[in-house]
Amino acid sequence: MVPEQQARTLVFVFGTLKSGFPNFAVNRGRRVGGVYRTVQPHPLYLMGERCVPWMIDAPGSGQCVAGELYEVNAAALAAMDELEGVGRADGYHRKALQVQGDDGAVVMAQVYMKHTQQVTQGDVREGPLAEYTAEHAARYRKRGEQAY
Repeated sequence: MVPEQQARTLVFVFGTLKSGFPNFAVNRGRRVGGVYRTVQPHPLYLMGERCVPWMIDAPGSGQCVAGELYEVNAAALAAMDELEGVGRADGYHRKALQVQGDDGAVVMAQVYMKHTQQVTQGDVREGPLAEYTAEHAARYRKRGEQAY
């Protein structure tokens, strides 16, 4: 049996947890090379005054979303869950989703998503998007930071 600290989980990140993006410091995983995309389309929006990226748990609508794949241990996954508010009514939920690498390989990975009922159309700032870019991240504000 593999000790808990050595167990690994694949996590697909599409927003602020990507390399070089605002919350990357929380992502203590090891990157799996290449670009990955969701196999099924999902809506990805910039939401609210803070321009937070939300992937909505509505497979079949939106676009195939680009992101990065990381191998994380239990402690790193717990830190990501905390950041993403897993278990809170206003937070994300984490679920398994198929993603495909630019090499064609399809893997199951955990991804942080919002439920459709959490979306208020008036809060949608942009989207649906195929990718959360550095331009989008420049508009992002952490909790407590003033929005422009």
